[in-house]
Amino acid sequence: MKLIRTLMAAATALAVTAFVAPTFAADDPGPAAYAQALKGKRVMLVPLAMGFDLAQGWSHYLKKEVEAWGGTFETRDPNWVVDAGAQAITDAISSDTRPDVLIIHAPDLNSYSKLMKKAQAAGTYVILVDNPANFPADAFVGSDWDRLGQLEAEAAIKGCGENSSKKIGLVQGDQANSSSLYQYAGIMKVLDKHPDYKVVAKPDSNWDATTSRNVTTTMLQQNPDICSIIDFWDGDATGASAAIRDAKLDGKVFLVTTGGGEKAADCDKLNDGTYGAVVMTDLARQSGDMNAIIKFLLQSGQPAGTSHTYIYTLEKATTKADLKPDSCWDLKALQAEAAAK
Repeated sequence: MKLIRTLMAAATALAVTAFVAPTFAADDPGPAAYAQALKGKRVMLVPLAMGFDLAQGWSHYLKKEVEAWGGTFETRDPNWVVDAGAQAITDAISSDTRPDVLIIHAPDLNSYSKLMKKAQAAGTYVILVDNPANFPADAFVGSDWDRLGQLEAEAAIKGCGENSSKKIGLVQGDQANSSSLYQYAGIMKVLDKHPDYKVVAKPDSNWDATTSRNVTTTMLQQNPDICSIIDFWDGDATGASAAIRDAKLDGKVFLVTTGGGEKAADCDKLNDGTYGAVVMTDLARQSGDMNAIIKFLLQSGQPAGTSHTYIYTLEKATTKADLKPDSCWDLKALQAEAAAK
């Protein structure tokens, strides 16, 4: 009996010791390595222009994150002028404060290719956003424009319906920008599977709302029974919608476009019937993808020009019936947030 009590006392003592004895984990090496790799790094965004919603949204989310990890974020505004964009990139990579990461919104497939190669040779990572180019960037973040075009065509066919004229008009961007070229290819892939639907006109707008309005007016005069029009960007689809209104065809022509998912540009216009469907980019998620790949590249240790990653933004055709409180982001709210700091 005495032996049993002794053994029980010993077991209890061991249990108490095991319970109260502290255990010390080694310091997590992650935060120090993260800070060492990122602090002081420079990130620069060169969009097509700073005066439209996508560029302003990207800039907001990138600046917020880059500055939070101790980096410097800058933008350059070519204001839709290709030569000005080229000069901005040239100045950036020849500067004593050369950016470690250069994010470029390419105007077409080829204009900046030599400059982007020069940037990589100087040790700057190059990320293409939104528009692909004929250049092996370290990463591309944006839309699969072929798939986006397919989504637009499917929405247009649904908007027309089986009892319609099955006539579709296209208002393209231009014949140089990748988003326009690939978008067109995707649209035609779908329409080729529906030979009863015909494209009766396909003018270019050159990304200008006034031009879109003019070419759409002509299109409707020649084909007043068009059931749907696909305008390749919400920035100029306002012109197409005005032409539809002028022709008193509201509710008869289903207007489809694509955009950055900004509230005033897209959700409000879906709500009021200006647009029938919009294939919208999830800008916050897309900006998060850019931030993630920036942090990866800066920590990777691999030389610029040796990584070729594609991160496509998940998109769908959104109609008024699909709208939810978080379907769009609000540029005014982001501007108010920035001003309050």
